Amino acid sequence: MANRPTITDLAREAGVSAATVDRVLNGRARVREETAERVYEAAQRIGYHAAALIAHRVQAEKPELRIGFVLHKEKQAFYQAFRAAAYRAAAGAPGVRARAEVVFAASQSPMDFAGRMEEFAGRVDVVAATAVSHIALTDAVERLQARGIPCFALLNDFARGVRLSYIGLDNLRAGRLAANMVATAVHVPGKAAVFVGGARWHGHELRETGFRSYLREFAPGFTVLDTLVNLETRQLTYEATLDLLARHPDLCAIYCAGGGMEGAIAALREVRRPGEVVLVVNELTPESRQALADRYVAMAVATPLDRLCADLFGLARQVVGGGGTTLPGQHFLRPDIYLPESV
Repeated sequence: MANRPTITDLAREAGVSAATVDRVLNGRARVREETAERVYEAAQRIGYHAAALIAHRVQAEKPELRIGFVLHKEKQAFYQAFRAAAYRAAAGAPGVRARAEVVFAASQSPMDFAGRMEEFAGRVDVVAATAVSHIALTDAVERLQARGIPCFALLNDFARGVRLSYIGLDNLRAGRLAANMVATAVHVPGKAAVFVGGARWHGHELRETGFRSYLREFAPGFTVLDTLVNLETRQLTYEATLDLLARHPDLCAIYCAGGGMEGAIAALREVRRPGEVVLVVNELTPESRQALADRYVAMAVATPLDRLCADLFGLARQVVGGGGTTLPGQHFLRPDIYLPESV
């Protein structure tokens, strides 16, 4: 006990006065956040007995920031990873007492998304969602923002012109990136197929546009078939892929611009050898990772979920505590690229 660090020892380690340490410990007067953090870090280093109390004081001084997330496809590995990333970002958000509350829409119906978003009114400071593009969502965003709750679009840029900002990949460039891989990996150009989730996924449409425009510009020998809608479901994608392979023996590439890639992987495993059809997918999941390792997937273009969620908390803090800070309408993230040799 005689060697237990004292306030004087802590002050010396933190490079502040003993009076400043006392203010941090007892909350007698406000101390700058950076100073309080420095005192806490010093307390941890020297094993100061009241380090936990200092941590509590430091945390209590921070403003609160609550973000409500509305995601979908709760059982899919990607959205489970998304939820986990939201919680990690909240736990590590600097300068705030952050909290993430994550709910899932029961379906991809616009009304399901809108209802879940509006349920957050009065409970959170910011709402962020991976919703479809539809007037019902635009109206919901308008109502939320009229109540002082800014809204962010994630992955798919819905409510454009109304929502505060979009955070996600540049989907047009993601589609061009997929086409670049197809043009590079296929030695004899043939037919290519594209799957999108549906007409309401603006991000999928942009990926399809990028995919087609790249091939038209740099690899005109490819024929891109009519786009197929798979509703982001495994079974529809599986059946449609088997049908494509049966009707088009010269099919050489498939691009899954949204969800449902598991079905395409399963179909290729049944009737093709690895690499016979170049498959490009979005997001790294246990199934796409295994398919990369087995050479059934040529490339996965993945959203950096931890970066997305961390950036969301950072941008939200600027808006909620920034006195009318203006944010860019689109906050693009650099995609993570996975190849068979990188998993």
